[in-house]
Amino acid sequence: MPPKPHDTDEGGLIMVKLDDLLHERRMTLTELAERVGLTLANLSILKTGKAKAIRFSTLAAICRELECQPGDLLSYDASVPETN
Repeated sequence: MPPKPHDTDEGGLIMVKLDDLLHERRMTLTELAERVGLTLANLSILKTGKAKAIRFSTLAAICRELECQPGDLLSYDASVPETN
């Protein structure tokens, strides 16, 4: 699955690659939610690219459980025009 885009205020897109990481680790979103102490609904908002922000503590917990770096989870694509 392609990463989920999230519009930024300054143009470009933040891409959330949570689907890919979960698939690679054979982990469900429900399992990750339980491990990091988030509701499934909140984690789903992040996964679909609809989140407006993410706390560093949440990002750290996700990276700890998925054994990844923040750059493995998020990327920035400046070539995509702003859609506001």
